[in-house]
Amino acid sequence: MSQPRRGWLAAITAATLWAATPIVAQAQSLIRDTEIEMIIREGADPILEASGLDPDDVTILLVNDPTLNAFATQGQRMGFHTGLILEADTPNQFLGVLAHEAGHLSAGHTIRGDIERAGMQPFLLTMGLGVLAALAGAPDAGAALIGSSNYFGTLSALTYSRSQEAAADQAAATALEAAGVSGQGLVEFFEEFRYQELFSDERRFPFFRSHPLSSDRIAGLRRRVQGQAHYDVVDTEEALFQHRVMQAKLYAFLNAPAYTLLRYPATDTSYEARYARAIAAYRASNIDDALNQIDALLEEHPDNPFLWELKGQVLFEGGRPAEAEPAHRRSVELLPDAGLLRVNLAQAIIAQENPARLDEAISELHRSLTYERDNPFAYLLMAQAYGTAGNDGEARLAQAEYHFSIREMEEAQRTAVFARARLTPGTASYRRAVDIILATGASLEDIEELDRSQQN
Repeated sequence: MSQPRRGWLAAITAATLWAATPIVAQAQSLIRDTEIEMIIREGADPILEASGLDPDDVTILLVNDPTLNAFATQGQRMGFHTGLILEADTPNQFLGVLAHEAGHLSAGHTIRGDIERAGMQPFLLTMGLGVLAALAGAPDAGAALIGSSNYFGTLSALTYSRSQEAAADQAAATALEAAGVSGQGLVEFFEEFRYQELFSDERRFPFFRSHPLSSDRIAGLRRRVQGQAHYDVVDTEEALFQHRVMQAKLYAFLNAPAYTLLRYPATDTSYEARYARAIAAYRASNIDDALNQIDALLEEHPDNPFLWELKGQVLFEGGRPAEAEPAHRRSVELLPDAGLLRVNLAQAIIAQENPARLDEAISELHRSLTYERDNPFAYLLMAQAYGTAGNDGEARLAQAEYHFSIREMEEAQRTAVFARARLTPGTASYRRAVDIILATGASLEDIEELDRSQQN
């Protein structure tokens, strides 16, 4: 059995201070899981570079939706439905689709202003694969973490032209070859769903409604990739293993535990099956069973930060934040530059309701934001910690940062004005509040007017 890869950033774990809602209850939400994101990035980045894109500028979104779909959007974003990831038989098939979407991005075949008008908030993602955030005393905060229904409706209306599809196919073939990856997977993927061209639009998977398929198109792509030098390159054992881990984790979090146990029965002793069953036990609220299974995995893989993250998540959501803290602290020790892991640690500290430790939690949140500046949940936790500590100016600034990060500009401006009035002039926090006010479109005259309105 392969050893899980080390050195990845970890996922933000899943919970709120007091309440959590399983992600399976929320249709078409955007989800975060850094283990999965980094598995994808491992293969994606060379292909993005070969497509003429800077991987650091491309945002990859994971959409909690069982249908088969992928898309490219404005702002160098590409998204993949969980259904597509679970349907891809091999890493090569998935990377073929990713290369195709990169072809759309590099050619500018993206969704135009429709997505922005629909209110897309790309970094307003769920706080872990298992749950949505719903902070105590702020139930609407949890609701805000659900993807915009208008946004997803816009996606379903997108259709590329056949000429754009052909261009993206050719760009994908070129990029895959330049990255040393076989184009066979993309052809296999299209072949597997070739029957879709016989269906009416209403019966097709969303991917094939937006990416019209034809026999001629598949044949042309096959001829192209079969002539390339890397056509016979196959996925490595490590890549196949990580693909199975990604699928097992997704399946276990997004399906009822009974289905997970059918797909990964006790007779399957592979790492990914045991991982899935541990998640299934946690999702079935069998906390002790889940912890026993995770501990057994940790005995074999003590330096796997994602197992420690999962253990902390299970303990935290089981109402045991003091026990969750050491698990999260260990994950941070293993991956000290993983900002999202530091959010988990801060969350566990805050939940213990010890005022003497609020500064420690706030410090962890500030450190997390040096690695992921636009993490909305970190700002929400920071606002709560500062508010509990009685620092109203910093609490208001954290609220402003939260609203700014999810593009709620009017509310960001309002809370930044409140923060500015409560912060010491000349400090970094004061200047940041002014920056947010100006970045939301306010003029200096507007600031003066807002100041006067607060005084009245």
